[in-house]
Amino acid sequence: MQSVTLAHKLGTTTHLSCLRMSARREGLLTEKDLIDEAVARGCFHFMEQPGHSPVQRVSEDLFSNEQLALALLTIANPYEPWLIRVGAMLLSHPGNDVRKLALYTKYERSEVIVREIALAGRRYEPENPFWSGLLALLPETAPPKSGVLPHHSRHVSIPGLIGPKKIGPTTWLRPVKIAALGYAA
Repeated sequence: MQSVTLAHKLGTTTHLSCLRMSARREGLLTEKDLIDEAVARGCFHFMEQPGHSPVQRVSEDLFSNEQLALALLTIANPYEPWLIRVGAMLLSHPGNDVRKLALYTKYERSEVIVREIALAGRRYEPENPFWSGLLALLPETAPPKSGVLPHHSRHVSIPGLIGPKKIGPTTWLRPVKIAALGYAA
């Protein structure tokens, strides 16, 4: 039995993902492989065992962060909110090109997903030109069905109280190279 896709949950047609096919050619065969590759590229928040990061298997020259982010966010994937959360974190990688992201988003028919993530990003980082730049390149879309996508708060770190009557700042989760965190590979 075939699993329910994100496209199905959104009420649209599932297609064959060119980026998932490219990922498979590079040895990233499963959704877990995609997540492990994203963790190796800095999506530390999704490590299975804190302090032990998977090794990056594919160079960014062969399969870019933009491609990996959209391979995680394609509507052709099985419906799994975890993939969307990892994809959202990698989407905001500091080196990503918004023009490439917009192009891959169109190829993967994932405009609704990426637009909702970008709107959430702009909500938490209104001064960040990345989000407004990405939104400017994406078409207007109807909002997704309620409850399909992770709540926007799942894309941020909300520290809570950090001192007497002092709440820490909410920050968007973005990739950081594992070596910068002091973890061993």
